[in-house]
Amino acid sequence: MRCPQGVLKTCLVVLLAGGLVGLAGCNKLRARDLLNKGVEAYKMGKFDQAEESFKKATELDPTLLNARVFLATAYASQFVQGLTTPENLQKGQEAVAQFKKVLEQDPKNVLAIDGIASMLFRMGSAPYDPKTLEEAKTWDHKHIELKPDAPDPYYSIGVIDWGLAYHANQKMRQAYNKALPRGRKPLKAEDPLPKKLREEFTSKYQQDVEEGIQNEKKAIQLRPDYANAMAYLNLLYRQKADMVATPQERQALLNEANALVNKVNEIKQKEASAPPKTSE
Repeated sequence: MRCPQGVLKTCLVVLLAGGLVGLAGCNKLRARDLLNKGVEAYKMGKFDQAEESFKKATELDPTLLNARVFLATAYASQFVQGLTTPENLQKGQEAVAQFKKVLEQDPKNVLAIDGIASMLFRMGSAPYDPKTLEEAKTWDHKHIELKPDAPDPYYSIGVIDWGLAYHANQKMRQAYNKALPRGRKPLKAEDPLPKKLREEFTSKYQQDVEEGIQNEKKAIQLRPDYANAMAYLNLLYRQKADMVATPQERQALLNEANALVNKVNEIKQKEASAPPKTSE
């Protein structure tokens, strides 16, 4: 068999010493060499070249977990969100499949869990697919089961919950305006929902909105300056405002949302005015 020049001498020693066992050892050495080459290609943005190196490495040594993680990551890096060609969708599906293979060997691998959650979120966001987004959320929950003190999966759940409610809200408003008789004033984005729409929206999405609010609050509890979580908590309060019956309740929620916007602006201004970090 042939070995790369960098590991040829070691391969020969192993082969002479151990026969078939040596052959497996040589394959492991070749796999690690390909892993290193793939990493270098990945760093240079040559994702297709990196993909081939990682793929060959996993074939030579199926137990080389890092090669499979990198292979999944290479597929994910080539996926273009919103592009619906079969080739692009296959990249996303391959990324998920490879991350799942990592979990077959290491069920608690958080990198793989996060990789699946992220990939499904990207695939479900554009074009919008609520089922895929719901599936992405289940993987964020898996992360929380393993590491309950990590703020990011709570944030991600809140983002998905807001997206589910927001898309439904917009769709209801558009259908309502389309069905209006000529001359009737259309429903604006800032207007409260009419009673019938409000009740329908609440019955279908209250659970998602409440879950999103609780998860964003948890993310902020774990990271008090988490501006992105505050921004989505603000958006979730605005969805909840479309679920309450009285103007007073609605205004109270909008006030909370506005306060969060101000808090986000304060954090952003503080970050912008902070002196740049210097490397030691």
